Amino acid sequence: MSLEQILRVPEGKTLELKRDLSSPEPALRTLVAFANSAGGRLIIGIEDATRHIIGVDDPLALERRIANLVADSIRPTLLPEIEIVSWRSAHLVVVEVHPSALRPHYLKAVGPERGTYVRLGSTNRQADAALIAELRRSTSQESFDEQPVPELSSEEIDFAAVSQCFSQLRRLRRRDLVSLGLVVEHQGRSVPTMGGIILFGRNRLAHLPDAWIQAACFAGTDRSRFQDRAEYREYPVHAIEAAIAFVERNTRMGTEITQLKRRDLPAVPPAALREALVNAVVHADYAQRGAPIRAAVFDDRVEVENPGILLPGLTIEELREGISRLRNRVLGRVFKELGFIEQWGSGIQRMSAACAAAGLPPPELAEVGLRFRVVLRAVPATAPVTDPVEQEILAFLDTPDGRSTAEVSAQVGLTKRATQHRLARLAERGLTVAIGSGPQDPRRRWFRSGQALLGS
Repeated sequence: MSLEQILRVPEGKTLELKRDLSSPEPALRTLVAFANSAGGRLIIGIEDATRHIIGVDDPLALERRIANLVADSIRPTLLPEIEIVSWRSAHLVVVEVHPSALRPHYLKAVGPERGTYVRLGSTNRQADAALIAELRRSTSQESFDEQPVPELSSEEIDFAAVSQCFSQLRRLRRRDLVSLGLVVEHQGRSVPTMGGIILFGRNRLAHLPDAWIQAACFAGTDRSRFQDRAEYREYPVHAIEAAIAFVERNTRMGTEITQLKRRDLPAVPPAALREALVNAVVHADYAQRGAPIRAAVFDDRVEVENPGILLPGLTIEELREGISRLRNRVLGRVFKELGFIEQWGSGIQRMSAACAAAGLPPPELAEVGLRFRVVLRAVPATAPVTDPVEQEILAFLDTPDGRSTAEVSAQVGLTKRATQHRLARLAERGLTVAIGSGPQDPRRRWFRSGQALLGS
């Protein structure tokens, strides 16, 4: 990336600009934070507020000084790339740090407990004990939810609840708890894992008091006045469904007028909302204490946030490109088998596609404090995107009695399987709804959203 390209990007997770190195400690904190997070560049010789390039007086001397400061002040040893870059008649010093396999790095003078930093946006944040432990786990390829809980027996896992969740897929046997990662052999005993406790622990909140979902609806666009609130402390599989129902119940509906008829549309796409809540549960840092997963409804948006920043080496831009790393392997395995997750790394892209199809802005992603937040805007940016076949399906479903899959298939000239796929995609975007006892119900009918109640 050229200097011109770099200067078009605002300071953030992987870029910091400094006029000089008159005060070295902030620069050292930045290099530590880069190494512990997603890497980054520190450029010296540019005013960060104005982006004016002023250069440095003696770049060779500054290069040597930086190398000595890093060697003397940061532990474990950090080896940044230091480069002198010419810009017209000025010289800049660029210090590039890559994500480190030796993390957590820290400032030697204050020690690992107070000298470990991570990068959050354009700031450096001192890491607490839980975050330092996660940095260590990330280098050893361990996940928090795979850890055994030796003080408990495998009977702590509610086998009946696990079996009920898998009943539509297969008959579960107790030995399947091991293959799912809910139970593990530890020192000759069968004990639950942290993931097993999070998902199906009989006394899960006694061990992990923040492993639940808090939902709230606010009047207006800030948090000054509650309209509704709820707490979902059941097993996560059920809590997600309850939180989705809460948001849908409290979400302002949009309206579309076609052919003198009024249709109510979800304010945020159901597929995007589901992805946001599933991702929050699967990627939460359950080692953190102090706040649960949260879903907040405002007049113009829905916010979903979970404890835990991005794992080291990841940026928000990479998330949007489909690059992902799984924080909780046990939760990910179980949710994928249950069909909550389709493909690793696809969650953000599926959210974006659902929002675009509904004519809404893409989801906003941010690290806030030590939490990760997804914002789904409810203000349309453009009209919902539908192709000619989808438009024909929607027009055909615009009847109080609804249509069967076979009727839609005959109307549009597609196979029944292709028609089912089209209808399911429209349902994910909140444009259709199916009424029946399940996919195999012979009397199942499809309606345009907002028409189902008219035909009941």
